[in-house]
Amino acid sequence: MNPTARSRGGPARPGAGELAVVLKGYPRLSETFIAQEIRALEQRGFRLRLISLRHPTDRKRHPVHGEIAAPVTYLPEYLYQEPLRVLRGWWVARRRPGYAAARRAFLRDLWRDRTPNRIRRFGQACVLAAELPDAVAWLYAHFLHTPASVARYAALILDLPWSVSAHAKDIWTTPAWEKREKLAETRWLVTCTAFGAAHLRALAGAPERIHLLYHGLDLDRFPAPAAAVSGDRDGSGRDVGDRDVGDRDGSDPAAPVRLLSVGRAVEKKGFDLLLDALAGLPPELHWRLTQIGGGPLREALVRQAERLGLAGRIDWRGAADQSEVIAAYRAADLFVLASRVARDGDRDGLPNVLMEAQSQGLACLATRVAAIPELIDDGNTGALVPTDDQAALTAALARLIRDPAERARLGRAGQQRVRTDFAMKEGIDTLAALLGPAADGAAVAGRAAE
Repeated sequence: MNPTARSRGGPARPGAGELAVVLKGYPRLSETFIAQEIRALEQRGFRLRLISLRHPTDRKRHPVHGEIAAPVTYLPEYLYQEPLRVLRGWWVARRRPGYAAARRAFLRDLWRDRTPNRIRRFGQACVLAAELPDAVAWLYAHFLHTPASVARYAALILDLPWSVSAHAKDIWTTPAWEKREKLAETRWLVTCTAFGAAHLRALAGAPERIHLLYHGLDLDRFPAPAAAVSGDRDGSGRDVGDRDVGDRDGSDPAAPVRLLSVGRAVEKKGFDLLLDALAGLPPELHWRLTQIGGGPLREALVRQAERLGLAGRIDWRGAADQSEVIAAYRAADLFVLASRVARDGDRDGLPNVLMEAQSQGLACLATRVAAIPELIDDGNTGALVPTDDQAALTAALARLIRDPAERARLGRAGQQRVRTDFAMKEGIDTLAALLGPAADGAAVAGRAAE
């Protein structure tokens, strides 16, 4: 491997082995939770090596990406693009003692999943196994689908332990047979919602190896407004830094209520439903929507907004970095996310954007789907409506647009909930304990003896 390394990072543990983190793509604006975890592990002394199955496509990066010191290696995204590297990887991998077991596992999988994607994952695993430095003691994959397949095959080839962090789409779109077999082989799995953990424990032969681990927020990166933290007063009985909801209630065309939604334009985010709900609002209510995020459905959504007569009320900003998103949270009056279960079974886990918005004291309106109720208690720390219910979403929007005091109450309660129960530290404590064997280098000795 010829990764490019940077010099920053926490002090390495004495005699520590390296941990290879297998990712679908790196860096990605939509995966801030992964970046903050990587940086937190570095700060605790873990020596990391990032393995990406795809090259980055986002033009921007979050500040945390610039702080990560781990070298990054990009595997051949498509095997035909680097045929010599793939051939060399296979030639080296086939001489490893675990290659026969990995090949058997791959052929069993291929019989049930006869796709080019399956072949590509085995080819990537051969390259990874051939090029991985001997110092690597453990493989840790983010996402239970393709990254876990590459990690699994490579771990079999190299006779290394591996583990996985499961999230949302990977849980709900991976076939049950594949989930069962991966759960039987991985040392442990962490997942970010109780909803997902219950599903995976029902499939696992050893459910005690499935751990609930909320991502939480790095609150140093999402601080409350400075004046609110300081507690300075302006004589009105409230903190100067409290969210400036003013008296915007949708009645003044010169002061429309500012709505915000952040997420990739994909089916499970329900942006088409949100547009229909907005179109159903009474004409006398004045509002503007800012939508942040790229995605394959973005152009179709823009056309839908035009058909509905909403184009002049919506600001489509595209992908944004973390500082831009935080500024948008602080400028908004209400955050809206209309998540749903997509036709292929894909769904959100616990969207980080909801925690981010709440960390800034922004009231949130979302749908009662997947793990969102694990964060938002309807009527107390936010507002929830049934999923795919346009009428209910329209009614909730109208109510909250008209009621700035209710938005302020929900925003304060949501902020307290996130800062009390969803800080990142506890989850990183759990993850660091699980990854302890990866840091002591115990697995390295076995490979060195081959």
